[in-house]
Amino acid sequence: MRLKLFRLMVRNAVEFAVIFGVWYVLLDLLDSGQLSATSMTALILVAAWTKTLFFGVENIRQLWQATADNTPYYKFMLLMLVNMWQIMASFALDFHLLYRQAKTSFAGVNEPLVGAELVFEFFYYSALNFMFFGYGDITPQSIPAKLLTLTEITLAFVTVIFLLSDFISLKDSLRHGPPDANRRLSS
Repeated sequence: MRLKLFRLMVRNAVEFAVIFGVWYVLLDLLDSGQLSATSMTALILVAAWTKTLFFGVENIRQLWQATADNTPYYKFMLLMLVNMWQIMASFALDFHLLYRQAKTSFAGVNEPLVGAELVFEFFYYSALNFMFFGYGDITPQSIPAKLLTLTEITLAFVTVIFLLSDFISLKDSLRHGPPDANRRLSS
């Protein structure tokens, strides 16, 4: 059991490192000016959508694994909490890249912020999107920023609504089999 927990912790640490590594590489590419604005924006979006696909598949995989292992709900919730932090961090870094690419991508960003404070500003924005609060103090203005925001909100909806709310019912349905099989057994 401890080995399994250790592997899970290492895997999550590696995933966080990859998220920050992708951001750093894209930030370096952005700062070097080697790509046109359009190419850089496309690269940011493709990287974000690739990570989104990974998160979606990973969340479903973890849901099925937790169900098969009969994981207690509170442990599954902790696992999903880590995944949610990864998703919010990933989108925050993507929003940061879009803003660095074109400051007109977002309105309401505190202009004097730079460095870690600016990254935190986008983590704040990402967290509000993910938790469905969206106060509106920061708003996407460009099509790429709106697409990325919609992507995060969709992934948040799928993660929160489908995965977390359906975990217990999925566990029960897998434990008892499909409804038709139960009817045949009781007849």
